[in-house]
Amino acid sequence: MTKTSILPDESHALPGRADKMPIPARHYVNGHPMLPPYPEGMETALFAMGCFWGAERRFWREKGVYLTAAGYAGGITPNPSYKEVCSGLTGHTEAVWMVFDPAEVAYADLLKIFWESHNPTQGMRQGNDFGTQYRSLIGVYSDVQKAQALASWQAYQQGLTLAGFGAITTEIIGQPFGFYFAEAYHQQYLAKNPDGYCGLGGTGVSCPG
Repeated sequence: MTKTSILPDESHALPGRADKMPIPARHYVNGHPMLPPYPEGMETALFAMGCFWGAERRFWREKGVYLTAAGYAGGITPNPSYKEVCSGLTGHTEAVWMVFDPAEVAYADLLKIFWESHNPTQGMRQGNDFGTQYRSLIGVYSDVQKAQALASWQAYQQGLTLAGFGAITTEIIGQPFGFYFAEAYHQQYLAKNPDGYCGLGGTGVSCPG
């Protein structure tokens, strides 16, 4: 087992920095501002499901999703770089943060996309991508989101078990889970590089809506 399959504790995590990562002013695909204020009534969600390039594209295509951003979450190191995250010494996983309009897309629908778009039983990897930064994670912003996430987990586990898959390893964590924007070149990467790598792939098992 290598160090990239083991989450560091605070005594071994990289120190990071106080300065935030510079990001573009606007979303490359829809032109919406990357930083607040956002339209009234919007809610936020966060999912980690392997390489964030393909994951972000999967969500920005969804009607009702106002904004997406690639970043790092669930770890220790403040404002980490991509190289630091890949070292396995920050505790972060590659994540997609989003702002969505609940009048147009329900959180339950976003959960369904999350579960069906990756294999949540693989622990510290996703397909051929290996390391702590590829682990599956849901960051919840409210007790309501937490309850829905747990219910969807239980429902999806039943389907996975019937299909011969093992136990779900997805983490469900509440705030603060330290989401940090990734470098500018990662933002909406597959819109800028349509032939770029995308390791996104599900199990073929449907999640109850």
